[in-house]
Amino acid sequence: MRIRKIGMILSGIMLLLFVIILGYVIYMQTQYYRIADFTEIKTQNSKQERLKEETLYRILTYNIGFGAYSSDYTFFMDTGEMKDGTRTVGKHARARSKEEEQTNTEGSLAVLKNEKADFLFVQEVDEKATRSYQMNQRKILEEGLSDYASVFVKNFHSAYLCYPFFEPHGSVEAGMLFFSKYQISENIRRQFPVSDAFFTKFTDLDRCFLVSRLPVEGGKDLVLIQVHLSAYDEGGKIRAKQLALLNETLKEEWEKGNYVIAGGDFNHDIADSVNNFPSEQKTPSWVYQLRDADLAEGFRFVKAENAKETPTCRGADIPYEKGVTYTVIVDGFLVSDNVRAEAKNIEKDFLYSDHNPVVMEFVLSKIN
Repeated sequence: MRIRKIGMILSGIMLLLFVIILGYVIYMQTQYYRIADFTEIKTQNSKQERLKEETLYRILTYNIGFGAYSSDYTFFMDTGEMKDGTRTVGKHARARSKEEEQTNTEGSLAVLKNEKADFLFVQEVDEKATRSYQMNQRKILEEGLSDYASVFVKNFHSAYLCYPFFEPHGSVEAGMLFFSKYQISENIRRQFPVSDAFFTKFTDLDRCFLVSRLPVEGGKDLVLIQVHLSAYDEGGKIRAKQLALLNETLKEEWEKGNYVIAGGDFNHDIADSVNNFPSEQKTPSWVYQLRDADLAEGFRFVKAENAKETPTCRGADIPYEKGVTYTVIVDGFLVSDNVRAEAKNIEKDFLYSDHNPVVMEFVLSKIN
């Protein structure tokens, strides 16, 4: 009789767990959606001044890592291996404290302001998220950069993720910000191909790229494209599809005779920098390479003048230590052949993010 009673209790517990799990799966599925391709995005605080040919401009890109990544922060999805064979894995799924989140967000804002660029690309900006203690980074950056026009495009929207169990990632509303001191005539959100695998579709970003059109005196446009390609993609199949779509867009604008600059976090080595920097770690499996030959005709990556000295991204499986942690260059810009440009990686020792910013000066060549 006692055994039967224990069996009934265990069966009841199992049934309850099944109902909870089933209910959670239904909740995640009903909350899941993807944003439509070719969605038009409004510009806030619009500017009227137009661009000119043969004039020097300055553009910056910076992935601020949703304000969590102090130099010693590690992220639970990042894994690696030391050269002695020791396996490594990150710890946290959210910022370690609200105070640290505030410090890193304000520090990133100071970096953006200090470089005095005409255009800013900013990735991993939280609008409302558990991982950043509901801090509205979008509002903080827009208010701190109020002399710019701004465009926010959402690329991560998730219902409450209970994973990892020790520190749930929670719900997320996040995206990319584009700031401009010049007139923007149009912003179009293009949807990247993304994985539709059952688990991955809930945890990966709703990847996209933002195509912003800026009129240039004389009739052409400068097309600025902000990107944030996939990072966790075993085999690189999704990345290949994303690159194909990006190349298609680049080609279309190049054939129109427009000026084109694409930049952001490519999540690929874009400067042949796999072995540029001393490290006690093996090259991570997530490091794929992109070269000029992979781009549409008429385009090239602008390799930073200090590409041998300053990386733009660190592995987040262990705390950052120069010469120990693996580093690489995944952030930067590519340009069409009617744009003259020089770039520089800005050394910030990964103080506020797992990325360093990149700044590029460029001129739109006048072609008769």
